[in-house]
Amino acid sequence: MRTDAKVVHLNKAAPEHRPSSPATRLPVAIISVRDKAAQQLRQALQALFDSADDSLFEIADRATSNAEQNAFFEAMRDLRMKRRSIERSFLQHLFESFTTLNQYQIGQPPQLESLSVDNLTLVQNDELEESVAIDTMVAKVMGRAATPLSHLTTRMNTLVSRKLDDKSNPLSPHSVCECFVAACSDLGVEIKVKLIIYKLFEKHLLSELDNLYAEANLTLTAAGILPELQSQPPRRAPLQRPAPGASAPAAGSAGSTSPMLDDGLQEAAFSAIQDLLAELRNSTALPSRSAPQDAVPISTGDLLRLLSHMQTRAPATVDDYDMQQQLGQLLERVSAKSGKSRVVGQVDEDVINLVSMLFEFILDDRNLPDSLKALIGRLQIPLLKVAVIDKTFFSRGSHPARRLLNEIASAAMGWGDQDEAQRDSLYQKIEQVVSRLQNDFTDDPIIFAELLADFLAFVGDERRRSELLEQRTRDAEEGRAKAELARQEVEFALNERLLGKTLPEVVVRLLQEAWSKVLLLTCLKHGTQSEQWQAALDTMDELIWSVTPHEDAESRARMLQVVPDLLKALREGLTSAAFDPFSTGHFFTELEALHLRTLEQTEQPAEAPRDVSAESAAEQPAENQPPAMVEVVEEIVLLAPGESREPEPQISLPEDDDALTKVDNLRVGSWVEFQEDEEHKLRCKLAAIIKPTGKFIFVNRTGMKVLEKTRTGLALEFRRGAIHLLNDTLLFDRALESVIGNLRRLKDA
Repeated sequence: MRTDAKVVHLNKAAPEHRPSSPATRLPVAIISVRDKAAQQLRQALQALFDSADDSLFEIADRATSNAEQNAFFEAMRDLRMKRRSIERSFLQHLFESFTTLNQYQIGQPPQLESLSVDNLTLVQNDELEESVAIDTMVAKVMGRAATPLSHLTTRMNTLVSRKLDDKSNPLSPHSVCECFVAACSDLGVEIKVKLIIYKLFEKHLLSELDNLYAEANLTLTAAGILPELQSQPPRRAPLQRPAPGASAPAAGSAGSTSPMLDDGLQEAAFSAIQDLLAELRNSTALPSRSAPQDAVPISTGDLLRLLSHMQTRAPATVDDYDMQQQLGQLLERVSAKSGKSRVVGQVDEDVINLVSMLFEFILDDRNLPDSLKALIGRLQIPLLKVAVIDKTFFSRGSHPARRLLNEIASAAMGWGDQDEAQRDSLYQKIEQVVSRLQNDFTDDPIIFAELLADFLAFVGDERRRSELLEQRTRDAEEGRAKAELARQEVEFALNERLLGKTLPEVVVRLLQEAWSKVLLLTCLKHGTQSEQWQAALDTMDELIWSVTPHEDAESRARMLQVVPDLLKALREGLTSAAFDPFSTGHFFTELEALHLRTLEQTEQPAEAPRDVSAESAAEQPAENQPPAMVEVVEEIVLLAPGESREPEPQISLPEDDDALTKVDNLRVGSWVEFQEDEEHKLRCKLAAIIKPTGKFIFVNRTGMKVLEKTRTGLALEFRRGAIHLLNDTLLFDRALESVIGNLRRLKDA
């Protein structure tokens, strides 16, 4: 008799999956402290990067050589490209430092407190400068915030298992600096650039630790944790009011401790772009305007009024809308009414040309979903008005209007085109922002700051929900991978013992249908190196031996000794696996008859076999009939409920294949777009790479799993051009960089 199992080649060398045990759950009060601190530090980190962009631009502008200037421009580009990954890495290190609070650390080597004079010469100059800068920053915080930090450490020690001191506290300046240094480890910049970044880190993050400690202590005090400890509230620096007639510093600008762009330097940056436009103005790349010699330029105020008129009448779709053409028609009407030819001033015209080129890039950018391009395109006139009012819009990364555009584009990265777009909360939020700007923005840019704060709050809520679902997706996939590896181990153990043998059919069914579940549960709980796993294998081996005929008295004696313990082990194992009691009873009834028959055959080894006809066999009692035997000739395959394991096509690609290299360069968190067919595209994010099974798990922006691919499967998709990597760097920065690059190439052509 043959089994009906499918033939699947087993990988005998499948590695054992050994996930690390999860950390003990943190108390609710500690989680609250952690989440509030993470939110505050994240906002400060964003301000840091905005300021870093401005600082490096200023220094590059003051550079004495082209090589030095190029070095700072490259550092700006590197920082923009890696900004998101640094933010994620910083928060990840911060959260990891909290996860160890309820884990004892045994046998760790002592940490070096400081550098000694003897080994100072062994430290590279760059590393020494970096170390001194960090030590100085930490010392400043400890000098002013030692008491609230000490109180926070004392309160946390009452809630966690591990003994903390002021240095090992996850929120200490030393720990926060370590998180930031680790997050910046892949930043390929020179030491002088790093020192500028560290200075901004001190200004934006470390300066906020006083307030962070105060809020954390209040949170724990409200939870009833050592309320008797009293700390003084953090001292705030007096508000410096600008002198009469002086403009207030822009949001994100630095004080005297950090070199930043003032308004004059920021406008100088726009002047550099103007110089490029001037050199191209009369070329084919940028045709000159045709205007009468007696044409009078309109004032900036009049231009804003014309743009506001266009803004209120702008169409919902921008496909066929030419803003410059519409403005020209309005100017013709104004000229006809006034009797004088009116034109836009040269500076304002440069702004219009630059914004037009920026939006040409934005609307052609394939990283933006097509259905959201229409919404973002409607922002062209409001952003043009901002640029006319404030020329620092082009050079200040922290400008609220610029940040709002970047945040909308970043949130829209994972948005897929849908038939019912109006029901999507993100689409509705972006539409609300656009409508508010079109209807309410006249000449006060403060509305951008208000909308930015509201949009960041909305995106933050959505991101927290998606991260929670994404984590659940990762956990579920890791659980599936562990179960799949365990099934492979059980399959290997069963086939090693059964394949090629002829055994009683009841024993084969018992092992394949029932004992396989015991083995699977044991493998998942204890692993294949455990005593429990070995005991389950021994029970299976003894069962197979016990139903094999033996001809010596020694084997009979051993059977009499083994069978009681064997039946006990079988019963306990099946009970632990919650196997069906009715089926268990039926198995044991058949197994008992089988053991009795085997013992009888052992008692009469020399008896000659009798030729029993089918008719006489039918007349014998059931217990005397020979058991049904089955020859196991095909490998046993264990499937999870609802699973169908079809053999994958055996496609071999060389390791140096370009497509495989692209797959290996994918990083968790990368956004990609799959071209499913001619009409449908799927945007998703790589959420996890399950190493034991080699599966790449992709989720949508809500964190729900939408796709699963193998390494080879992804390589084949790359080969046929069905995958497009999405660029998640800041949209406005990419657009501006592209426009300036194009202008320079046209100038040099």
